[in-house]
Order: sequence, then structure tokens, then C-alpha cells
Amino acid sequence: MKINLEEFLQKKFQFANFRPGQKEVISSVLAGVHTVAMLPTGTGKSLCYQFPGYLLEGQVIVVSPLLSLMQDQVEQLKIMGEKRVCAINSFLTPREKYAVLSRLDRYKFIYVSPEMLHGERVLNSLKKLSPALFVVDEAHCISQWGYDFRPEYMKLGRIRKELGNPLTLTLTATATRPVIDDIICSLHLEEWQEYIYSVDRPNISLAVEIFNDGNEKLKRLFELTHFLRGPGIIYFSSKKMAEETAVALKDRGMDGVEAYHAGMDQESRVLIQQQFIKGQLQCICATSAFGMGINKDNVRYVIHFHMPLQPESYLQEIGRAGRDGDESIAILLYSPGDDALLDQLIQSEYPDKEQLDAFIQFLMQNPGAAADLRSYGQEICQAAGLTETQWRVTGDFYESRDFPNLDRFIAEFTLFIDNRKQFKQEKLKQMKAYVYSKNCRRERLLEYFAEKGAIKNNRCCDLCGMTLEPFIGNNVPSNFHGKTTVFDWRSHLAAILLES
Repeated sequence: MKINLEEFLQKKFQFANFRPGQKEVISSVLAGVHTVAMLPTGTGKSLCYQFPGYLLEGQVIVVSPLLSLMQDQVEQLKIMGEKRVCAINSFLTPREKYAVLSRLDRYKFIYVSPEMLHGERVLNSLKKLSPALFVVDEAHCISQWGYDFRPEYMKLGRIRKELGNPLTLTLTATATRPVIDDIICSLHLEEWQEYIYSVDRPNISLAVEIFNDGNEKLKRLFELTHFLRGPGIIYFSSKKMAEETAVALKDRGMDGVEAYHAGMDQESRVLIQQQFIKGQLQCICATSAFGMGINKDNVRYVIHFHMPLQPESYLQEIGRAGRDGDESIAILLYSPGDDALLDQLIQSEYPDKEQLDAFIQFLMQNPGAAADLRSYGQEICQAAGLTETQWRVTGDFYESRDFPNLDRFIAEFTLFIDNRKQFKQEKLKQMKAYVYSKNCRRERLLEYFAEKGAIKNNRCCDLCGMTLEPFIGNNVPSNFHGKTTVFDWRSHLAAILLES
């Protein structure tokens, strides 16, 4: 059946044109070709499976790593009038889960978390279907060299095989060549088509400001949020810092600002997301938990109060800005004192020696746990003091290999942890190289992804002569000229205090 893709796009999705890469990826899927796609953040990757999903017979199974992202995409489809959509994740009560699984064939789009996919009941229900398309969203999670590695993702090749090796589409916004190769290998794709687009977003100007200490940096943040035209997002590596800064901004007279992080209850997070999307909030002080699935096209600035751990996540997060194509700015604030926090974050992802010893002790005292590890998950976490992330890594590593004895497990797992920490430290060095770069920042980021030919203009970055003037609002004191991204915050902070 020949179909005019532009006409269908307008009729079904009310879009006049495809964004870069969308039409090529959709055409590949409709031709029945396994497709690996890397499209820049903000280019509408969900359309790449929703569009062909309506034209193919059978269900579209979408593996998504974040519950909030999954829920957002389900709600967006429902708003479009699609009732045949469901999400299988831990938000479901046992009764709701039973109701969904008992009538799974009635749904067109089935979103499922990787953890749920490994459950026997869920997998058996999916195996009764004839899926038209198997989608792996945020596919960089598959690779152990991906910046957001999720051990559960590594098993998707086996899951795909049990589902009959359906037509497969993988989507990501940021992946190096080794990560892309890992994705292909893990999913056992024998023939595929790649669509790898530039990670560059030319309409987002880049800037870095370096401070002697955290106090200077915080004062500068207060200044920037006072002057910059919003809406905007401020990213922190600390939940506590995100909350405290939101309160401080309110105390300084800023309206429409709230904190957002994974430690908040789901209801509060959904409310804040919707308020921000609808323009009721102008600024979000957030951790990395905020962003994926947030369909807001007019974010004008993204400020990083803490430097991210790797270039991939930095590009993901600044990609929340300027989705409407208009000029936006990404500013990274750095002080040497940040390094200790970043190192602490790297260390905290994996169990230390005491926690690992406690894990082994539990297995020795509970022989049944070794054969059925997941059933003892809560008890193990309490006994060893493991966080959710530490338990996920530890449990999956233990289950993914057949160790002859616990000594062998300890040796291999310790080596794995050491390698991962070293890998993370190398990523951190790349970010610091970006901060202290002497040449174009855009070129530095593109070089990391083995790209050349940055699209430059007079608003490229602070090292290419970009100024803040185009991004400021109307509440600027007369002595502010915006000629440089690094200006005297003391005089302008005094002006703010006088005005308030």
C-alpha cells in the first residue's frame, strides 16, 4: 500500500512537516527494515514509532527506562485521542496489572519497563501477541559504555528472541560509535539500517562560567535567573540543593519556581510537570530526573549549577531548551569544589566493600536466596544497606553469570566496579575539558561524538564572542550591557536587592 507520508502526518498528527530524520526513520520501518536511529534531543523521536504503528498490523511494544517518561507518553497519546494505549510498570496495582494483561491484544501501543519485561507473567502475555514493532527507547541504556547504563537492558536481545524477533527500532539522542555497536550486538540484529544524525543544536548558545567557590556561583545564579528571559530549567546534582535554591529564589521575589527530583511523590511530580508545561511555572530547580518526556517547546535557558558527569547527559539536558527552534542558551556554572560532589556520586552508584561483605553474608545465611535472588531483594537491601541503584547493579551482575562460588563472584564483581568507576572518571575528565576549553565549545562537544563541521554563528558560544544580551528580559538595570557572559555579579546583585 502506497501512502503519502506528509498527508498522513498532517491528518493524524496535525504536523505540517517532518523534523530532520523522522521521515527517513519512518520510511525504513515501514519498509520492514530493522532500524537504529540517533536523533538530536527535541526532534520528536516518539513519532518515529507512533507514525508507522498506525500503518502496521499488530501491536507496538515500547521498552522505556523511566516510569515518568512512560506515563507522559501514554498521556500524550490519550490526549491525541488514542485509547488503545497502556503502560506496564510498577505504578499498576495488582488488580490493574491483571486487567491490562488479560486484554493485552486490545491495545495498539504497549509501553513496558525493562524490569517488568523480565517477569514471567508479563513476558508470557506478550508472547501471545504478534507485535508489529519492538521499540527500544533510550537505547544507549543497553550498552555498559552508555552514560546511563541499565543492566536490565542487556537482556533485551533474549526478550526480543522470545517474542519472535519482531521488526525492531532503537532510538537514542546521544551515543558514541562503541555504544551504537553494543546496541546492535546486544539485540542480535543481523541486518539493519542506521540513521545517525548530528547531536548539534545550533539554536542553543553555549557558555561556561568558572567561580572560586560555591557562594560566588550561587550569587551568580540568582543574578542570571533575575535577568534571563524564561521559562528555564536549573539542574543540580543534589536533591537538597535543588530544594533549597527553589526556596531561596522565592524568598528573593521570583514567582513560579518549584523544585523537582526523584525523591518526591509521583503526584507532586506530575503536578509540577503539568504546571511547567502549561506556563504556570517559569523555573524548575531539578535533578536529572526532570526532562525526559517533558513536551515543552519554549524553554529559553538551561543552567547547570553542578557539572554533569558526562558529555552525553549534558547534551540530553541542554536539549530541553529551544525545541521550537528559537534562540536559547545553556550556561554551565563551575567551581572546583564541585569535584568532591561529583566523585561522591560516582562512588555511590556501586556498593563499597562493607556493603558487598554484608551481601555475601546474607547469601551464606540464607541458602534459598542464591537461587531466587529477586524474592529476597528488600531483605538484602536492608541487610547490606544498598540503595536502589546499588541493588540493581549487584543483583543483575550476580544473576547474569554462573559463578562457581562466591569468591569468584566477589573477584569479578570487584573488577567490574573498578572498571566502571574508571570509565566514569574518564567521562568526567571530558566534561572538565569542556569547561576549561580554550576554543569553540560546540566543536569540543562534537569532537567527542566524532563529528566535524560545527554550525557557527555570532551566538555560537562564549568563546566565539557570544553575549548574553539577546537572552535577557526586560527587568535589567541601566548599567547592564550584556557584552560578555562573565560580568561583575556584585554590582548587579546590589541592583536586584535595591529593586526588591
